[in-house]
Amino acid sequence: MTHKSNNIGNPSPGAKQPAESFYGLGIAPKILDILEQIKFKVPTPIQLKAIPLAIEGKDIIGIAQTGTGKTHSFAIPMIQRLAQKKGVGLVLAPTRELAIQIDEAFQGVAHPFGIRTACLIGGAPMPPQVQALRKNPRVVIATPGRLIDHMGQWNFLPDTVTMLVLDEADRMLDMGFAPQIERILRFLPKDRQTMLFSATIPKEIMGIAAKHMKLPVSVEIAPSGTTAEHVTQELFIVKKEFKLTLLKKVLAQYHGAVLLFSRTKHNARKIAVSVRSMGHSAAEIHSNRSLNQRREALEGFKSGRYKVLVATDIAARGIDVTGIELVINYDLPEDAQNYVHRIGRTARAGHKGHAISFATPDQSRDVRDIEKLIRTTLPIIKHPGISQEEFSQYSPEPSAKQHIRRNHGHQQRGHFNYRKRKIS
Repeated sequence: MTHKSNNIGNPSPGAKQPAESFYGLGIAPKILDILEQIKFKVPTPIQLKAIPLAIEGKDIIGIAQTGTGKTHSFAIPMIQRLAQKKGVGLVLAPTRELAIQIDEAFQGVAHPFGIRTACLIGGAPMPPQVQALRKNPRVVIATPGRLIDHMGQWNFLPDTVTMLVLDEADRMLDMGFAPQIERILRFLPKDRQTMLFSATIPKEIMGIAAKHMKLPVSVEIAPSGTTAEHVTQELFIVKKEFKLTLLKKVLAQYHGAVLLFSRTKHNARKIAVSVRSMGHSAAEIHSNRSLNQRREALEGFKSGRYKVLVATDIAARGIDVTGIELVINYDLPEDAQNYVHRIGRTARAGHKGHAISFATPDQSRDVRDIEKLIRTTLPIIKHPGISQEEFSQYSPEPSAKQHIRRNHGHQQRGHFNYRKRKIS
């Protein structure tokens, strides 16, 4: 049953709705109609818990795996509250791609109310963004640097903000973005609603966030660092000079979309060239690419024009592509938190996915950091097409403090208790 209403308001009392539906969450009838139209029928766990609290105006720290619908957890309440009162909603995102995707998600819910959005990102021309701001948008989605540019030119007035969202909050509050975020927060009204969402929020970030929030409610669907539910993971220990040989063997086994992560933009470019020489279509996405080049690469990857997308961590927070069959960590990330975001690009929205990581023999500490975060032991795999010389013996020293570790549903004792098997 769908409630019909031309005006936004409180849901009308009626027949009891199924527990797992958007009814009963405090969502206005008109928004329920929109959700029905865009085929949103069953809320995800984060939506089920966060939406009612956000509609009440609570400050929220939301932690859930990537690909679980966090964007609509704040988009729906923001549109509903802005339709009922004055003010502007501000959403800050760490990457251009993520900002664009958030803007697209908002438009589906906001436009039926005549609520305009503006997307302010670096690398794009300023004049169209200035024009969008002059139309008095009620929702502004921005990367921090570009928002500060507009604030400095008086194009955006921060004192109008009544709701603030930091998406991928751990990245927004780390050492790289923290000074920009602090500068923006100084100009925002104290009397505002603040919401933070991410798959990983370390304790130190929690402390920083709490300083800028009013009695925040923690909505934790899974512990920080929990990987996507349906992703399987494998680890190859391989000498650096043989990584491309292994990559060629792995890519030959997979026919679907492959997202490959490199630690540096220089290496991303070299890997993309190598992948093309292997006979696969490939594009690259990193900070040395222009916005148009990044858009073309992402759209080509979504459409299937490119089988492989080679990316730096800029894409771990900005790619929402359904049907990615495989994520390859060609280089392990510098920060273990990024491992969760990287492999979360596959197995999205309930689909199955797979993640393969390459580690060199001297990266035992990096592997330990990842395993400690995800509370799972990564099984080491021996590829039959690679010689023993190309692989390396890997005997990492156990940590001083032993942990009870979980691997594929079974409890294992010891920090490095690997299962070894061959893949066909």
